[in-house]
Amino acid sequence: MTRRGLVLQLAILAAGVAAPFVFPGHTVQLAVLWMMILFAMTWDTVGGQMGYNSLGNIVFFGFGMYVCAVTQIGMVYDVAKYTAATGAIKVDLTNREYFDGLALGVVFAALAATAVAAILSRILFGLRGPYFAIGTLGAAIAAAELTASWSYVGAGSGIAMPVFPGGPGERERFFYFTFLAATVLCFLFLRWLYGTRFGLAINAIRDDEDKAEALGLHTVRYKTIAWCTSAFFLGIAGALFGNMNGFIEPLEVAYPTLTFGIFMVAMTLLGGKGTLWGPILGAVLFYAIQQVTWTYLLGWQYIALGALIIVNVVYFQQGIMGWLKDRKPKWFGVRVEAAAGDDGRGGS
Repeated sequence: MTRRGLVLQLAILAAGVAAPFVFPGHTVQLAVLWMMILFAMTWDTVGGQMGYNSLGNIVFFGFGMYVCAVTQIGMVYDVAKYTAATGAIKVDLTNREYFDGLALGVVFAALAATAVAAILSRILFGLRGPYFAIGTLGAAIAAAELTASWSYVGAGSGIAMPVFPGGPGERERFFYFTFLAATVLCFLFLRWLYGTRFGLAINAIRDDEDKAEALGLHTVRYKTIAWCTSAFFLGIAGALFGNMNGFIEPLEVAYPTLTFGIFMVAMTLLGGKGTLWGPILGAVLFYAIQQVTWTYLLGWQYIALGALIIVNVVYFQQGIMGWLKDRKPKWFGVRVEAAAGDDGRGGS
């Protein structure tokens, strides 16, 4: 890593730490921004670095959310009675019960989401191209519908999460910093992972999977590990978001395929898939545009975002990082040799 890159990363981290104190009224929105960055980075692991465009990664987010909720509640109450339509149980957790349950719930959410990814990979990685994308979308829709009909987890009525045991502003800052920590951990892990032989292997799968297999690469193993990596961090994100939101239900919060599920793809494409910083840049810009349209174009916000996605896909497929690399290759360590006669000395 260059000194300039290190300074940039430390500056971003310092700005992230200071943000909730500088803008205390926007702490939740800033926490969601870090979650969006996490979404984009994890989607890019499979969709950009490996070339398998998934439309169903949101299933790991929702699954992690419900696993965490059941873990937290189950440590103190009977889950079935807690989620019953009669609502007979009043939630009253001590500080220790809340934080112990949350910590254990986040761990279980990450592990359970990883296990689901490993199981789905056995089924879906037999598909390629648009068939894989449709298969993953079907998995996400099926997960939402199954959860919506399962009374043990509240079915379509959802689950009211335990109340955060803190004063005004403490809940927002707590979840902001947990999202910041999860995103930084994901970034550091992926930066290391892409620099190993694993990164070369998944890039080879993206470029030509058949040739990679012919050369002896265990493609199924690498694809499974890549998807499990995404699922691990998405499970954590789901666990944290469910608690920050305070209420979870299947269609709009846990498995929002038409919003968060599509945003994952759009943010990565905007920034430039297959790069480390592209998904981060794309997530920041996309979220900023989303907030502006939700504020000033209410009622037209989805039309504006849809137009952005169309323009991006049709005219700007390389994304911002690809565009910059074409025009400023020296910024990326690419040396461009001068053509003969263009070196300032002329030709004869």
